[in-house]
Amino acid sequence: MIQLRVDLGQRTYPIMIGQDLLSHPQLFLPYLNSSHLMIVSNHTVAPLYLSKLQDCFPTLKQSLHLLPEGEQYKNVDAVMAIITTMLQQHCDRKTTLLALGGGVVGDIAGFAAASYQRGITFIQIPTTLLSQVDSSVGGKTGVNHPLGKNMVGAFHQPAAVIVDIDTLDTLPRRELVSGLAEVIKYGLINDYDFFCWLEDHIDALLARDHAALVTAIERSCSNKARIVAQDEREQGCRALLNLGHSFGHAIEAGLGYGNWLHGEAISAGICLAARLSCAQGWLDRQQVTRICGLLKKTGLPVRMPKELSAQRILALMSNDKKVACGRLRLVLFHSIGDCFVSSDFDYKKMQDCLGQPPG
Repeated sequence: MIQLRVDLGQRTYPIMIGQDLLSHPQLFLPYLNSSHLMIVSNHTVAPLYLSKLQDCFPTLKQSLHLLPEGEQYKNVDAVMAIITTMLQQHCDRKTTLLALGGGVVGDIAGFAAASYQRGITFIQIPTTLLSQVDSSVGGKTGVNHPLGKNMVGAFHQPAAVIVDIDTLDTLPRRELVSGLAEVIKYGLINDYDFFCWLEDHIDALLARDHAALVTAIERSCSNKARIVAQDEREQGCRALLNLGHSFGHAIEAGLGYGNWLHGEAISAGICLAARLSCAQGWLDRQQVTRICGLLKKTGLPVRMPKELSAQRILALMSNDKKVACGRLRLVLFHSIGDCFVSSDFDYKKMQDCLGQPPG
């Protein structure tokens, strides 16, 4: 097992990465706040892994809430449903919430944990690649609004993140590919050597080679943990983690949540950021080819969905969380492994990039 750390002073917590971790209660016990567990999962993950998790704690009181599957259910109603179950089960401030599932489960459950009686302990147990390398780490919790993704939420750090890579064996291929978009993102923003490694090992990752997956997850989590430790609440360098996200979140909202997976939308957004950076004269065209080439080889979209016009995307981006003083701030490229945040770009060039034909 590999153990990393998100260094946040008194709120420091571990990220544990390995195989068959759900069968080892000793990994969980130091982070349980009481003898009452509230497990939140969904109807897809629970039949696969819930019993294994529950068997770890035969002497503890366990309550359960299952969420419907899909990004379209990531809303305030889902949070209230969890809180209703917790009240019915007499959960108190010492109850520990376990979030067993992908990014949607983790975000909703984490927001419920942040909100219930003004905050209770929770543990992230991510079961998708995307959640293992991104959403389970860093304490961002929340839900979507019809006009914008993740517009309602709170920063609430988990007590621990337990990544059992065996859960990836049952992950649908489309979900695996979606998660690789976030893995590739880490190489692009500040880790050129990792990007080169991904170019050489993308076939192994797509084949679910466990050694390659562990390396990719460890490197991704290490990168994110370092950035979060420096900037927990996204006032500075943490904004780099949003590469492709302003475009991608607009795609998700515009198409209707769940029609494109998060990683698919982020992939198209990354390519848009690369093309805009090139149009500005900041990024070499050959590097644009490398960036889009790796994403395309992975099986991810590299163009806008044809259903959305440039005008619709721009309207949705006006509600983006990264708008400051009426000006959109984007993560753009100097080169692969060297990204920066800027609002100093030519708006017309961005419109032109958005208007490129899909393909």
